[in-house]
Amino acid sequence: MYALTGRQSLELFFAIILLCWADCSPSLQDDLAPLEVKFHSLDFRNVLHWKHPQKAVKNQTYFVQYKIYGDKEWTNSEHCQGIRLLECDLSQATSDPREWYYARVRSFSSEGFSSWVLSHRFYPQWESSFSPPQIKVTVTGRIISVQIRPPRTPLRGQKGSRIRVTKLQKLTFRIYLMHNDVEEEVYETDSCSKELVIEGLRPKTTYCLQAMSVTPRSGHKSLRSPSTCISTH
Repeated sequence: MYALTGRQSLELFFAIILLCWADCSPSLQDDLAPLEVKFHSLDFRNVLHWKHPQKAVKNQTYFVQYKIYGDKEWTNSEHCQGIRLLECDLSQATSDPREWYYARVRSFSSEGFSSWVLSHRFYPQWESSFSPPQIKVTVTGRIISVQIRPPRTPLRGQKGSRIRVTKLQKLTFRIYLMHNDVEEEVYETDSCSKELVIEGLRPKTTYCLQAMSVTPRSGHKSLRSPSTCISTH
């Protein structure tokens, strides 16, 4: 019987490894892997999105895991195991806006599991966009009072009501006063102010108001709210 030398054994070992690598190449797995895995966040509703893989397979499902940056173990997102949707709401799992998070997705089909695809490192406090506040206006003579209601997160407090965004993130609100579609004044309030009083307006005149949320640290701005119009007396 022919005996291999130590060098020949080593060469054979590496040859087997190379053959296995070629046969088990992740190209097929990568073709089945989800694409463009990324977080989108509005008012701290943190939703992971992805796109169908390059190779479309019938009855393909998806599995999602997440973890806090620095943790060794991944956690299954219980409501996003074997789903057909191309998104997973991870708001509850990523509820601390000052933590860094990762998520990953893989697909499953008749051809097996794909490789995992990792999201970018996600920091809610920096990456979440915010809706404009809701406003309610009343008029007394030539004075308009504007009640400001900050947007709310999907998270709930002890009493079951949804938590205001301003509990987790400092915002300022801009109120735009317009007449005949011309911007007349811009008012800015901090997130602690619930009401803005605008005095000295023209009598029997229709004014329209819009609101915007601004993140002071980054300068990011929301879209403006729909116009709310009211006439002075």
